[in-house]
Amino acid sequence: MMNIAEFTILGRVGKIKPFDGKTNVTICANYTFRNRDGERDSAAHWNEVTIFAEAARGYIATYCKEGDLVIARGRIKQTSFTRNGATVYGVDLLADEFSVLAPKADRAPAPAEAEPETPKAKGKARAK
Repeated sequence: MMNIAEFTILGRVGKIKPFDGKTNVTICANYTFRNRDGERDSAAHWNEVTIFAEAARGYIATYCKEGDLVIARGRIKQTSFTRNGATVYGVDLLADEFSVLAPKADRAPAPAEAEPETPKAKGKARAK
């Protein structure tokens, strides 16, 4: 039996940080929940994903911009190191797959910004 630790993140790109040999992409995913009053609310969670594959890094450099809707899938890796005598633990999100689903320009306006709908005619059209 194979053991796995995987992640999938669907969200909007915050920052793209290219480095030598890797690219880090910060993705904001919104999670909905019910608050104490029973109303639906949402909270933003920021995740930094690391991409090592040269092809994926080229794709990101060419097609991905801040605000784009993306999906990233990959492996979770736990890390640790010593700082000032204390052990610090962390989690790396190593993306194996990365795709742009919609550019920022295709973002739907927020309900307050939405244009008013034109009234629709009620009833059936008659043929003459």
